Amino acid sequence: MRLIPTALRRLSTRRRSRVAGPALLLVALFLSGGLYALVAPATATNKTSETDDVAAGRALFLVGCSSCHGKNGEGVSTTAGGQLGPSLVGVGAAAVDFQVGTGRMPMAQPGPQAPRKKVIYTAEETRQLAAFVASLGPGPAIPTEEETNPEGLSERQIAEGGALFRTNCTACHNFAGSGGALPNGRYAPSVKGVSEKHIYEAMLTGPQQMPVFSNGVMTPEDKKMIIGYIKSLEDNPQYGGGGMGELGPVAEGMFVWIVGIGILVGFAVWIAAHTARSSKKETQA
Repeated sequence: MRLIPTALRRLSTRRRSRVAGPALLLVALFLSGGLYALVAPATATNKTSETDDVAAGRALFLVGCSSCHGKNGEGVSTTAGGQLGPSLVGVGAAAVDFQVGTGRMPMAQPGPQAPRKKVIYTAEETRQLAAFVASLGPGPAIPTEEETNPEGLSERQIAEGGALFRTNCTACHNFAGSGGALPNGRYAPSVKGVSEKHIYEAMLTGPQQMPVFSNGVMTPEDKKMIIGYIKSLEDNPQYGGGGMGELGPVAEGMFVWIVGIGILVGFAVWIAAHTARSSKKETQA
């Protein structure tokens, strides 16, 4: 009597073990298929979008940039041995976003420096150009808003950003960020009124004569603190009256020379003329 239940239990266990394997396999296949259906379409869509941006960016590049930078961004040299446009291989999307997004590129004509001017390309076209140049070789990517937004920085962090700015930037951009002259017809532009993203990209890519402050040289947190300090300068009131462009002793000395010396010269002429008239009246008397 005891052997029958034992045998039944063994038979039932064998049946369950035979059914459990295929059932688990089916569940695993179902879960894998479901996960793939959720992830694969998004990935495919992103890749398609990136491919479309690269293709559209190449079309824009061939029309507006290839005459100076070459059809494949390899750069163009002049017959005199100079360079009409540098190679863009490896400059990254951040460099394109800065140069095109601030209107510096395309240049109206070759010169020692590309000035900031009215932006020609739309935000979408700028993104497409950046995508194409980024496809030529690895380089710095466009920073995110989280990396560039200085909101939430404490006063201590902004003060630390000021110390970093005075150490690394004032030699060219002036103590107040107003810019300054450089050799060979170049200049450091004012950083006031520049967007946070473009300030970050300038530090990250080093446009023209500016040194490159990569994330290995200056951390993203340091860059954000410098941006916070620069933005705090824009809100500073002029307690001392006219700022004269905040260019320091150059503007102040020119004001004293032109206005101060001009007033003294005017007084000297007035005194001399008054003395001459008095002497003439005494002679006639």
